[in-house]
Amino acid sequence: MEPQERIMDTAFSLFRQYGTRSITMDDIAVKMGISKKTLYAHFMDKDDLVTQAITRFIGIVDQECQTNREKSDDAIQELFLVMDMLDRRMRNMNPVVLLDLQKFHAKAYQVFINYQNNSLANTIRENLERGISEGLYRPDLDIRILTQYRVYGCMLSFQPETFPGNSDMTKVQKVLLENYLYGVASAKGYKLIEKYKQLSLNI
Repeated sequence: MEPQERIMDTAFSLFRQYGTRSITMDDIAVKMGISKKTLYAHFMDKDDLVTQAITRFIGIVDQECQTNREKSDDAIQELFLVMDMLDRRMRNMNPVVLLDLQKFHAKAYQVFINYQNNSLANTIRENLERGISEGLYRPDLDIRILTQYRVYGCMLSFQPETFPGNSDMTKVQKVLLENYLYGVASAKGYKLIEKYKQLSLNI
């Protein structure tokens, strides 16, 4: 891994735990055992580091979504693989991260919004189309409306006031995704959901 990638990964691990506002370049340098001069050799400032770290994380998640689609047997299994990915990638993530981006890092926040409105929306729409073609989702679904519904559903876990007393983003995402899946499934798809749930419980 290149030094710049190591810095981004270390910075993001701090951002995801504490938010971006409370983490300084000094904190990142100390965490890595390097000088601030080394940080500034790779990034113009903290805002640049935040933007690049967020871009890298989003790229990794997006690539994993594509890989899940390619290796899954059907649309429902694809979403179960997404649930596993969310569990790994979002575990212990502080929901304040997105709020910090919105308030203090406009460029990084725009990267996130672009991902939400393009790559994420496309992935959701393609899964709906796939599920319908496989007979696993109901044929009468309004793909356009459900795509937007699911896109904004993904954002709910970043709004702690929506689920007071529950800061576990992974659990929120899993519950929302599972209920969305039951909502779009056909009778055939419903049986397959139960099958995959049972398999995941036995792993």
